[in-house]
Amino acid sequence: MIEKIFFTTIAIALFTITFLKLIKKNDTTYIYVLAVEFIGIAINFIGLFLKTPFHWSLKLLMYLLSIILPIALFAIEKIKKVELSELLITLAVPILEKVGKTEEAKTILTNFLNKNQNSYIAHKLLAQIYEKGENYDLAVNEYIRVTELGTKNIEDYYNLSIVLNKNKQNEEAINILKDIIKNAPENEKVTNLLGEIYFEQERYKEAASLYMASLRYHPGSFDIYYNLGMTYTMMNDFGRAKEFYEKAAEVNSLAYNAKLNLGQIALIYGDLDEAENYFRQSLKQDDLEAGSYYYLSQIALLKGDEDKAKNYMNVAVQLDSKAYKQMQKDPLFTPIKEEVPPPQEVVEEEKQEIKKTLTKKETNVNKHLSKMCMLVENLSNEDLKVIRKTKEKQIDKEEKQI
Repeated sequence: MIEKIFFTTIAIALFTITFLKLIKKNDTTYIYVLAVEFIGIAINFIGLFLKTPFHWSLKLLMYLLSIILPIALFAIEKIKKVELSELLITLAVPILEKVGKTEEAKTILTNFLNKNQNSYIAHKLLAQIYEKGENYDLAVNEYIRVTELGTKNIEDYYNLSIVLNKNKQNEEAINILKDIIKNAPENEKVTNLLGEIYFEQERYKEAASLYMASLRYHPGSFDIYYNLGMTYTMMNDFGRAKEFYEKAAEVNSLAYNAKLNLGQIALIYGDLDEAENYFRQSLKQDDLEAGSYYYLSQIALLKGDEDKAKNYMNVAVQLDSKAYKQMQKDPLFTPIKEEVPPPQEVVEEEKQEIKKTLTKKETNVNKHLSKMCMLVENLSNEDLKVIRKTKEKQIDKEEKQI
């Protein structure tokens, strides 16, 4: 009897609180909560009327509907600082997106925002949908609203900067990111995004300066070392690029593209043994194999081993037909051109796609180094000696400064 009195008191109290929330917030979502609570209370009254003990499962359902569920909802509202309607939207929208009903999710959010214009969560969810759909103009508008309604946290401004960059509003993105870095210079994610934008705009000196400043806060960061390597590569400062690629490779021994770049730089300086070593290491990444074998073939020819050069080139051509066209254009491969058969035509369905893991930035750096390698091919041995001596003098000078 005491248990039933306790249950009735708590259940009716929660029912009353829910009803008052409905009136105060004018949020019809609470009607559904009231309906659920009412079912639990009704089950209790039926038991009192019949004067028969309930099965434990029915009793559990009664407590779940009338007490546990409403208390849980109120607690989440308080902890997350969201309204019930917003809470339901945060649960419903991701589910709709997952099952491919993005338009329905967008409609729900739009209708909700017509009644609740200051909903931070709804604006953020809508911004994410627009961004995924590459509707960047609308995504920018929503993210701006998010920053206005939010607590001025870095994440919101970072997300806005990403979309501004995608929408070709680079200067606006740069200004926001620079403001963030003034207050949070240790934020590596923001630094990398700003560096990426500088890189895209070919503002390499600014990118290098930014990454160097970030090293003070992240002296062991692979991303920063690797980005510095790529940035100095595009500035044709191969000595500095090599230094940072090596540091990146020390941090992450699986950074095979960094090793490919190191091989290309070694080839530019005429250090064939070092280049060969790095190219062999870079073979471990599928989408680097064709290029690595191509360079190994090049090195074999420079060392006078035509058979090895031919074998390497055959593998490169089998992996990527573009290697054959590139070989035909390069005078260096004249001794083996006739001995390397063209790639066989493969039926489209039978082609095995190699998973692409390189970013656009990495691909551009590789192409830049490839062009430099082709220029170096035409240099004489005396020219290469001059390059090596210049490199050694630069290293000595830097060591003395340290």
